Amino acid sequence: MDIQNTQSQMRKGVLEFCILSVIRQGEVYPSDIVDKMKAANLNIFEGTLYPLLTRLKNAEYLTYRWVESNSGPPRKYFVMTEKGLAFYAELEKTWKELADAVHLLTQPATSSDNNNQ
Repeated sequence: MDIQNTQSQMRKGVLEFCILSVIRQGEVYPSDIVDKMKAANLNIFEGTLYPLLTRLKNAEYLTYRWVESNSGPPRKYFVMTEKGLAFYAELEKTWKELADAVHLLTQPATSSDNNNQ
């Protein structure tokens, strides 16, 4: 098995949740999302980000507004909708349950665990 493929699949599984976590913090420009993801060691390319943002917008989880730029074309800034915030709350609940389960399963067994078997 290829460890890089497994690592990539694990990252893809949490990508949407992480991107929504960034947007939930406030209105954001896509390159800011890329920068925050890189700072968290979760590299993402704009070619991956833009289709995901479009899908989230089409699902009515995000909306955007155009802002004029002094140094080029107008910029599209994204923000979560009420529907998006509700979706995020469900994802966050799922993430916490999954993280707790993984944490439990990856901890060394204690002697009391062995006695229960």
